[in-house]
Amino acid sequence: MVTETPNPAEQLLPAKHGKGDLFICDVADAVLKDLIPQMEHPFYSLSKKPETAIRKYEHNGNWLQIIPSVKGLATIYDKDILIYCISQLMERLKRNEPVGPRIRITSYDLLIFTNRGTSGKDYDALCEALDRLAGTRITTNICTGEEEQRDSFGFIDAASIRRKHGLDGRLLWLEIKLSDWVFNAIRGQEVLTLHPDYFRLGKPLERRVYELARKHCGRQTSWTISMQVLLKKSGSQSPIKRFRQMVKHIAQHDHLPDYRVTFDEETDHVTFYNRESWWDNTPLPSDGETLPPLPTQAYEDGRAAAPGYDIHALEAEWREWWASSGKPRLDNPAAAFVGFCRSRHKRAPIQRKTDRDWQ
Repeated sequence: MVTETPNPAEQLLPAKHGKGDLFICDVADAVLKDLIPQMEHPFYSLSKKPETAIRKYEHNGNWLQIIPSVKGLATIYDKDILIYCISQLMERLKRNEPVGPRIRITSYDLLIFTNRGTSGKDYDALCEALDRLAGTRITTNICTGEEEQRDSFGFIDAASIRRKHGLDGRLLWLEIKLSDWVFNAIRGQEVLTLHPDYFRLGKPLERRVYELARKHCGRQTSWTISMQVLLKKSGSQSPIKRFRQMVKHIAQHDHLPDYRVTFDEETDHVTFYNRESWWDNTPLPSDGETLPPLPTQAYEDGRAAAPGYDIHALEAEWREWWASSGKPRLDNPAAAFVGFCRSRHKRAPIQRKTDRDWQ
């Protein structure tokens, strides 16, 4: 179920392509996915001008240092390429198809998927984005796939480009090798679904604020954060006064997908409200016949309790166990599921696979 975004004509970019433009099933069917660590922390520049200064960030014990290349820090628009790759790989995992860190992309499909144009300058922009993604170096203690990588790494390790021979020189396809940090998060299924209108958000801060709401509010009724902390987590380089004005603009026009935004001037806090009551994260009891859908947090807690396990396979096993046990009433199915995951991991912990195992 996808909700309609208010005021699309006024604040959102036009949808440039219909599904009829997508000739490849994988592209048309894939759901937008992004990595949870990338959504929670400010890895990307929100500036349309090249940022060449080293960026440092620390919050609640998580830290990262980002060193740009001479072409600048990777931007939130460059991240579209990774979202496309993540979405394709997660679709293949859902179909139980093998995946690896190398992925070949048809340039045209990528541009269509991310709601971009298909002129020569749009293909050139892809090349520049790849340069920034490969050139930006990161050191962090933020784990992906239960692995902490402390050495310097990039978002992608390598990229090959094939260009049509002739006057136009149009890109035909790209082959990208994702970094271990990114691929660890994909194979650990540390992802969240994005609203299709994400690519219609034209301003960098709108995209970043939506990411933070999607990560922290999720399917809860609401989430509140101070303006100072929101500024810090966004990665915006704007002074607090200007940042406050931009957030108030987002709240006034009410065009973010999935979430409504309000600003309390007295407390200087921002609150995000879910547009859909069916996203309410309050644990629901079982009715003796069925189990309700699990909230997003239950999956995150389940992954932490049973590292290395396929969380959705565990959920299926848990539901079968519940049915075979006589369908007992559960006042908090989410907590029961996490307990099941913890028990399964305690009985049979999974050893982390090496990179060779995943090839």
